[in-house]
Amino acid sequence: MEDNFDEQIKVLLEMRFKESEEKAKLSAELIKANKELAIQKQEKIKLTSELNIASKAQGEFLVNISHELKTPLNIIFSIAQLFDVYCKGGSLDDNRNSIIEYIESIKQNSYRLSKLINNIVDLSKIEAGFFKLNLSNNNIVTVVEEIVTSTTSLIEGKGLNITFDTDIEEKIIACDPEKIKRTVLKLISNAIKFTENGDKIFVNINDKNEFVEISVKDNGIGIEEKYLDMIFDRFKQVDRSLSRNTEGTGVGLSLVKSIVELHGGNIYAKSKFGEGSTFTIRLPAVKVINENDFYNNIVRNENEIIRVELSDIYM
Repeated sequence: MEDNFDEQIKVLLEMRFKESEEKAKLSAELIKANKELAIQKQEKIKLTSELNIASKAQGEFLVNISHELKTPLNIIFSIAQLFDVYCKGGSLDDNRNSIIEYIESIKQNSYRLSKLINNIVDLSKIEAGFFKLNLSNNNIVTVVEEIVTSTTSLIEGKGLNITFDTDIEEKIIACDPEKIKRTVLKLISNAIKFTENGDKIFVNINDKNEFVEISVKDNGIGIEEKYLDMIFDRFKQVDRSLSRNTEGTGVGLSLVKSIVELHGGNIYAKSKFGEGSTFTIRLPAVKVINENDFYNNIVRNENEIIRVELSDIYM
């Protein structure tokens, strides 16, 4: 009888112990579930915040694009209206000198529109995977030197100096020469925006064996450290109050970064506010076996390319 009672007590204790274990297990699972829900909630809040920031940045980008499109269009339209007045009033000959200046203004603003549209289209192609490089083996020193030489006369005529230097005479690498010239020209254009008349711009090439470095340096106003992380973002733009007499959407450096990365390279910037900036492109020193002759079969007007890329600078 006593043994039976002890057995019942034992069973009862075991049952309560199991219940206690199950409650503890359930409690632990609830705590874990609550933690996971809290983490998910935090991630959701973070994601929502990031989406809001991205949406705001894209909205600002579209506003900038709209402004950049309207400005040259308004100028061209105003000049067209003025020409109409001259024609109807029979005063074309009397205003010949002014008309010549107006025609130059039409060209300048047409170049601005062309640059803007080209940048937007190319960035869209890159995102969609349709932007292709026409790779061939080229002497990168010659490619860069040619665009710098073509730009020199225009820059010097506006009170700026540009210097080209290299530690090698020849370095054959696989690249799309047209697009490399365009990226270097964009960096030169960017340097002009932050450089005062009388200052210098330096374009250098350095051989790093497996890589080639192309740097564009200016001794202008420089870029504040807080902006360095955002200058290659297509939806952001460095405070334009820091630049000198310029317009722009801020997509130029984003496009440069994309083109460089398509070449298998990278780009970075160093700057000290008040002392200038240096942008450096690193391209891999590799060659292609099957070259694309597409570029070699096209006659390019380099002067036209330069005018397009520098069209948003008033020097």
